[in-house]
Amino acid sequence: MDKKRLLPQGLLKIGEVARLAGVLPSTIRYYTAMGLLEAAATTPGGQKLYDREDTLSKVRIIKGIERQHLPLQTIRKILEDHRAKGL
Repeated sequence: MDKKRLLPQGLLKIGEVARLAGVLPSTIRYYTAMGLLEAAATTPGGQKLYDREDTLSKVRIIKGIERQHLPLQTIRKILEDHRAKGL
């Protein structure tokens, strides 16, 4: 019997998000702790699940802004502005 459980469509575990985004899982955890990313759901075991499209889009935005050497507080403000505008 396969112990791998199917996740709701469009939700990914941290490792999968990191692999697709080209970053380390610790980067995803750090961005989450800093309030830059939000988990879409949590498994009964406490594992965070992330929306594929939303999270990958935000990681790309964050990495692009980081290349400009802006502080994380500025990045958080930019993401909040995007969210407020519905982008």
